[in-house]
Amino acid sequence: MGCCRFLFVSRAFNKVLTQPRIPLSLTYRRFLATDSSHRKKNYLWLQWGFFFACTAAIAYFSTYAVSGGKDTMRQISSNLGQIAIGGDFRLRDQTGMEVTLTDFKGKWVLIYFGFCRCPDICPEQLERIVEIQERLGLYGKDKDFVPIFITVDPERDTPEVVGEYVKEFSPKLVGLTGSPDQIKITAKRYRIYYSKGPPDRDGDYIVDHTVVMYLLNPKGEFVEFYGQVKPVQEIVRRIMDHMKKY
Repeated sequence: MGCCRFLFVSRAFNKVLTQPRIPLSLTYRRFLATDSSHRKKNYLWLQWGFFFACTAAIAYFSTYAVSGGKDTMRQISSNLGQIAIGGDFRLRDQTGMEVTLTDFKGKWVLIYFGFCRCPDICPEQLERIVEIQERLGLYGKDKDFVPIFITVDPERDTPEVVGEYVKEFSPKLVGLTGSPDQIKITAKRYRIYYSKGPPDRDGDYIVDHTVVMYLLNPKGEFVEFYGQVKPVQEIVRRIMDHMKKY
């Protein structure tokens, strides 16, 4: 009986020993693979969660920008512009009469700084201003619009010279000049740079200056500016939009 029991245990033990065994390294790799799979699933859920959170945030802020955000930023920009650019001036028109910005109260004003002996840029810009006024006239808006030319060469551009100059473009174009100090103060308020160049043999010189148009509302407040190459039709559209919203 004891011998049979010994043979049974011996055979069972031999069977265990003869079974193919899985290497420890393979078992460990399977464990890691299983654990890695769980980690990948968890990481995938985190990715999707982050994606949906970002999408919701973008949608919210986009909606805010389209509705109230744009109006808020536009108001802030407008307020900053009113503080930084513009202001009253005291100059003389082409008839020699003293004028201030208050004299144009109730009108939309488009101001351009230049000088009468400018060879090319100033005539081009003044022609653009006249075209702007003519296009506004097609919509009946020219009566509420005043184009103004302010010289940055007061030594040569007297009221008589300015009068003859602006008359070449339009009888509705207002020309303003003043003393060197008055022009300096006005240019500073409107952030206009100008500098007299060296004279030639005949004593003639060119004045380097900022090329920009400034739009003021009927209260005399700065609204926006237009650069040298901005299309006339775009300027007209912008001005009419401001007139409509005012």
